[in-house]
Amino acid sequence: MTVPSPENLPGYQALYLTTREGIVESIHYGAIAVVRADGTLHAWAGDPQSRTFMRSSAKPIQTIPLLEMGGINEFQLKGEELAVICASHSGTEEHLRTIVGLQRKIGITESDLLCGTHLPFDHASRKKLEDQGLSPSPNHHNCSGKHSGMLAQAALLKVPIAAYTEVEHPVQQGIIRVFSEMCALDENDLGLGRDGCSVPTFAIPLYNAAWAWAKLVDPDSLSPQRAASCQEITSAMAGHPFYVAGPGRLDTRLMETTSGRIITKAGAEAYQAIGICEDALGPGSPALGIALKIAGGDLGKRARKAVTLEVLRQLEVLTAEELQRFSDLGPIQANRNQAGLITGDAKPCFQLQYT
Repeated sequence: MTVPSPENLPGYQALYLTTREGIVESIHYGAIAVVRADGTLHAWAGDPQSRTFMRSSAKPIQTIPLLEMGGINEFQLKGEELAVICASHSGTEEHLRTIVGLQRKIGITESDLLCGTHLPFDHASRKKLEDQGLSPSPNHHNCSGKHSGMLAQAALLKVPIAAYTEVEHPVQQGIIRVFSEMCALDENDLGLGRDGCSVPTFAIPLYNAAWAWAKLVDPDSLSPQRAASCQEITSAMAGHPFYVAGPGRLDTRLMETTSGRIITKAGAEAYQAIGICEDALGPGSPALGIALKIAGGDLGKRARKAVTLEVLRQLEVLTAEELQRFSDLGPIQANRNQAGLITGDAKPCFQLQYT
């Protein structure tokens, strides 16, 4: 494997930089694709054909087979339960209570999950566990909703749940089929890896990921059954944004602020996918899918958020008033030292190109 140098990352361009006393101190590279539901490339930065793993940004698409098999009626799924299946949740009491209720409907327990464990993302929930001297359980894992949904698919398929995380399992084979169709790629063109929670994850061009997300929010070109499934998923996410992420997190805040105009789902290693609904930019405006990746993984956890906000600003998705609600995240922020003195700034440094 050839390791690219920071100065020559294939397909990536500078998207975000920080300065100190007017001198550039660090640069974050990446790429962005904005695509219409008919497959037209609408806008981009860097190479929209850059291929990378979607990670958790694929969760809403991974949920489609559950609905196409009749999962909503079979398990009497509520909106918040469907939202948490699509989520990378924060591990709050509300999230755990919803997941436990979901598992009872499916006929499983958290001991059936193969996602592993980690401490809750939510600080208060993490502190409560630590104060009580308790260790996190599988339901605290941010992907426990997704895994519960996959076990629901196994129940509908009437197949064993053992090894449901493996690519050969019927659940994963069904997901791969639907995923490839949504992304307009042959199954053999999907780059497969193992995700942090052990299920398959997909490496595809940003263009195809953005196209899938455009179809998710504008499924008119899909079969009636798939279109209905997409509408159920997007309605659940838009209607219950807290269950898609959690307190203070960008996905939740964006969907709360835009009141159903967009849906959004972050992925690990600084991936972000967004669906912009029809008419969100004004009467007659097309639905759009957005996929973006910060090449370095964004360990400081600010470049992805600021670049996401800048894309939405340039596309005029967010009003000035709405954008102001995210001033703590960007797009432009002052850098301060430990004494609170301003030492420079951090800001996006790209301009979307349009067809």
